[in-house]
Amino acid sequence: MGFPTWKKKGRARDSCRFTTGQIKVLTDRKHVQLPRLGVLKTHESTRKLARRLEQGTARILAATVTRTADRWFVSFDVEVERAIPTGNGKTSVVGVDVGIRHLAVLSTGAPPIPNPRALERSMRSLRRTGRELSRRKPGSARRDRTRRRLARVHARTANVRREALHHLTTELANRYGIVVVEQLRMAGMMRNRSLARALTDSGMAQLRCLLAYKTSWYGSRLIVADPFYPSSKTCSTCGWLKAKFTLSERTFECGACGLVLDRDLNAARNLANLAQQVAQSGWETQNARGVDIRPGLAGRTIMKREAGTGPSSDKTGSVDA
Repeated sequence: MGFPTWKKKGRARDSCRFTTGQIKVLTDRKHVQLPRLGVLKTHESTRKLARRLEQGTARILAATVTRTADRWFVSFDVEVERAIPTGNGKTSVVGVDVGIRHLAVLSTGAPPIPNPRALERSMRSLRRTGRELSRRKPGSARRDRTRRRLARVHARTANVRREALHHLTTELANRYGIVVVEQLRMAGMMRNRSLARALTDSGMAQLRCLLAYKTSWYGSRLIVADPFYPSSKTCSTCGWLKAKFTLSERTFECGACGLVLDRDLNAARNLANLAQQVAQSGWETQNARGVDIRPGLAGRTIMKREAGTGPSSDKTGSVDA
């Protein structure tokens, strides 16, 4: 790792971390006490954390103060006694296909979740403010004001995207018993220069990370399909596999049973069918490829085949993670 380096003001994120000293949440639910900084007033109420501290079910380990645009935030590392439910009492299964046109398409046939397109909608403001910043004299007060205004636009863009992802993942973890998503290969997808900005704007990789811990919180189960699982090329009715299916084709047409269905909806239904295959084969480990560290303790990762099997093998296993 090497020795730590100094963070220059303006070149790194402004933050400081406290691990010792007086770190308290005051009883009025509106103030916190930090070392050297003293008592600070918070914009949001701290009643949830204060209630846990009073009941003895939580303990503050550290506090980190950060700045995003012109707003300051304090986040606490807390050790919490949380009861993890074994289930939410629901047996419904949903396959979630994420994309650019829609944030998510569900296998249940519900209307597609619209993509907020936060970056695309703020590009005009970003370009205008960026050009204005480039004309300002370095070190001037006007350049500093313009820089803060540009940071606020970026922060709002990130907040809009984050809010849409949190609303969707909380709804999925609460409403369904089993949620099936794909493990996307974002590094390879980002090599497509014509789609890189739209892929970044959608935040589709973050959706699986949020579901990883929310499903464990609410008692549902998360299944992550292998990146090579042909969810878009397979017929969700008869299982016929289409040899070639380009990205420009938005409708899936089955050559065996004649099914004509939207591409994303067909992929979502295949993901939902994958959960039934795993349930029939058993939830125990079926292969010898070890444990996938992602998505953590939330569920299982569906592998394409066991190590050493040939391309013609149709074995599908699951790994506890």
